[in-house]
Amino acid sequence: MRAAALVSGGKDSLFAAYKAGTENKLVCIIAIKSLNPDSFMFHHVNIELVKLQAKAMELPLIFIETKGKKEEELKDLENAIQIAKEKYKIQGIVSGAIASNYQKTRIENICLMNNLDSITPLWHINAERYMNELIVDFNVIIAAIAAEGLSKDMLGQRIDLALIEKLKKSSIHIAGEGGEYESLVLNCPLFRKSIKIIEAETKIENDITGKYIVKKAILT
Repeated sequence: MRAAALVSGGKDSLFAAYKAGTENKLVCIIAIKSLNPDSFMFHHVNIELVKLQAKAMELPLIFIETKGKKEEELKDLENAIQIAKEKYKIQGIVSGAIASNYQKTRIENICLMNNLDSITPLWHINAERYMNELIVDFNVIIAAIAAEGLSKDMLGQRIDLALIEKLKKSSIHIAGEGGEYESLVLNCPLFRKSIKIIEAETKIENDITGKYIVKKAILT
């Protein structure tokens, strides 16, 4: 099946694309840049780096901005999907939904209206098994934190076994499914090249909220 992957730049969307790519042909990437940091559907931290990720995957990218208004932003997503269907003849959409019915059902509805399959390889996956499998071939860093039990020193840190153990000791979903943290993929099996961060800034908003903002990065 010819498929488009919805990519935020983080681990879930790209790991789902990687899994789906074993049985489907990934033909393009779709990314939505929300101008609303509190969007119900889309991550916004380092979203511009999806452009580098698409180049690393050597896949065309459909990159669209949305004001991020609840429910209205879904129309912008549908427009992007319709572009992919017309231009790249896609038959399915891959998303990284793990446990969020809000995101999954809305993407499914858009797919249904456009005669596309919704592909969700991570749906209800065991979180610990997923995280342990992720770190084998994926280089992923923490890009944002927003929950008690997480510390500012985690920002920019690679997700490895030691960090997973820290996450397990906290009260959060260890895959960050509730928005407790966001991530950024620097390398994975889908990439022909890896992303090297040249310049970044850590922004601490309060005791439990902070972001790791990449200002400059290149492919190597």
